[in-house]
Amino acid sequence: MAMKKLGKIFAELLREKGIYRIGSLSKRVPRRESTDKLQDIATVVLEGYGSICRLKTPAYIAWDLEGNLVHGAEYAFVHDRIAGEFEPVLTSEDLRKALPDYPYFIIDLMHWEKHSQKEKVKVALQAAQSYGVMRDYLWADRLAITWVNGEFKALANFPLDKITAYEGPTAEFLKERKIREVVLLDPRAEKELGPDDLTAGAFIIGGIVDTSGEKKGTTAKIGESLQSAGIRVKRRKITLRGDIIGVPDRINMILEIMLKILVEGKPMERAVLEVQAPLQARWRLRKELPKKKTRFLINGKKFLVVEKELFDEYSEWLNIRWEDFTKVLRELNFVALERRRVHHLKRISVPRVINGRVYYVILLKKAAMLCYNC
Repeated sequence: MAMKKLGKIFAELLREKGIYRIGSLSKRVPRRESTDKLQDIATVVLEGYGSICRLKTPAYIAWDLEGNLVHGAEYAFVHDRIAGEFEPVLTSEDLRKALPDYPYFIIDLMHWEKHSQKEKVKVALQAAQSYGVMRDYLWADRLAITWVNGEFKALANFPLDKITAYEGPTAEFLKERKIREVVLLDPRAEKELGPDDLTAGAFIIGGIVDTSGEKKGTTAKIGESLQSAGIRVKRRKITLRGDIIGVPDRINMILEIMLKILVEGKPMERAVLEVQAPLQARWRLRKELPKKKTRFLINGKKFLVVEKELFDEYSEWLNIRWEDFTKVLRELNFVALERRRVHHLKRISVPRVINGRVYYVILLKKAAMLCYNC
C-alpha cells in the first residue's frame, strides 16, 4: 500500500471539517512553481509557519481539494504574524496528530571524515536537496541525518530543526525508536530492492559521495556496524534492468527514487527513469552500445558499426536525447547507419575471424560499388 503524501492527509482533514476550497493570504505560499499546491500549503502549516483560518472576506484565488485552481474560499492559509486576527480551524498540532507512523529515510554520516573538504560540501548540498525532496513527497522530519557533527552543521544550508538531526550513531537512533529492521541501500548488494523490502522501519542511504579510494565499499561497513548492534539489515540495490549503471548515485536522487516507489507506487524501473539525468543515461548507453556493434573491415580499415534505430529502442528506457546518442558514438568511435544499410553491408561482405573476433570484410571493388550507390 502506497504512503499518502502530506497534501492528501491535509485534504482529508479539510474535508472532515467541511472545507472544500482553500486559499492563501501569503504571496509565497504556495510557491508559484509548485505543481502540488496543497502539499505546499500543508508543509508550511505543519512546520508551524501559520494556520488555516476562517476569513472575513473570501479569498479570490483558491484551490479545491484536488489542487485545481478555483475562485472564492472562506478558508485560507494565514501566516502566524497576522493569524491572531482570524479564527483558526486547522493548526500544526491538528495536522501532526493525523500523521501516520511512516518509516524514516536516514542519511548516515558515519564515514564523514573520509571525505575531502570539497566532498563534504557535496554531501551537505545533497542533504539540503534531500530536505527539499522530502517536503515535496512527505514531510521533513521523516528525513533523519545521523552522526551529525559541528562541521556538517556549519555546511548545512537548510533548517536542521525541521528534519530529525541526530548527533549519535545510527544504531542508537534506531533503538530509541524501537526499529529493529532496516533496508540499507547499497549498490554492491547482491539482491535488488523488492516489494517485500518496502515494509522496513527505516531506509538508510550512506552519506557518501565519490565512492573511490578509501570510501570504496564503505556502505557495507554501515550495515556491519548496525548488525553488530543487533539491528537486522537487508542490503538492497536499486537497479535499471538488472544493472546499477545508469541509476543516479546522488543522495537526493536515490531518496527521490525511493519516494516515487513508496509514495507514488511506481515500479523501480519507472522511478529510476523519472529521476535519471541524461548524464547517467549516457553512462548506461556506453555500456549497452558495445553489445550491439558489428565489426567491418573495409579496404583494410576497421569500422565499428551500430544501427541508428537503436536510439529509438534505448530512448524508451533511458533518458537520452539524440545529442546524447551521438556524443556516446563519438566517445566509443562508433559509426551509426540505418539498419537496412548495415544489412546491405553484411550481404556484400565475407565474415572472417581475425584475432578471435568476427569481422565482415568487404573487398576494394565492392567497397567502390557501395560508395557509388550511396
